[in-house]
Amino acid sequence: MSLGLEGRSVLVTGAARGIGLAISERFHELGARVCGWDVDCSPLASHSGFELIQRVDVTDEDAVEAAYRDADRAFGGLDIVVANAGVNGATAPAWEYSLAEWKRVLDVDLTGVFLTTRPAVRAMRRTGEGRIVIIASVAGKEGNPGACAYGAAKAGVIGYAKGLARELMPSNITVNCIAPVIAETDLLREMNAEYIADRKRRIPMNRFCTVEEIADMTVFVASPRCSFTTGQIFDLTGGRATH
Repeated sequence: MSLGLEGRSVLVTGAARGIGLAISERFHELGARVCGWDVDCSPLASHSGFELIQRVDVTDEDAVEAAYRDADRAFGGLDIVVANAGVNGATAPAWEYSLAEWKRVLDVDLTGVFLTTRPAVRAMRRTGEGRIVIIASVAGKEGNPGACAYGAAKAGVIGYAKGLARELMPSNITVNCIAPVIAETDLLREMNAEYIADRKRRIPMNRFCTVEEIADMTVFVASPRCSFTTGQIFDLTGGRATH
């Protein structure tokens, strides 16, 4: 069954590795044209799955606006934006968290989503259609000890997606979140062994999510097949999520 993504233009942030790379590759396999953003694009130097690669810091307003204009012009309009770029931040209790680290996590994981999707929404409103998919986390729904900044940022993007979806009604522009548990990506390097073991114990299926599972869910939510759902959260939690 085709998802109807052939020829669609897609922007994926944090595309150089992990979840973002898996999502980008899946879109490419389904016939979409992919633009990838990352702060370090070197892993993509020889990758053939991208029509355009841009070095972009999603916390830099001017850089985001300029890059979006260039990508929009190069593709003749962007149909889908996947806001995936993120950091986990330090794993420590809130009373030991530094303000600098708190700001870093929220700047990338929350403000970066806002800055990335803002020009997309402006462009999509002119055409009346589009898809915005935000990679959130179960931590934004249920919280994780040792990761209050990350959980706060992910809860923030869930709230942002719900509000934005309602601001765009009625239209054929949908805004949804994907909320996985931990996947085995480079973000694990920011977590200590005790934190990782605790997160795994919380998953009834007793394993982490794969980046391929996240990619499959993302392409469906971004496709014409998912046309009547907006402002919602698609869980990939192995039974952990309770709401």
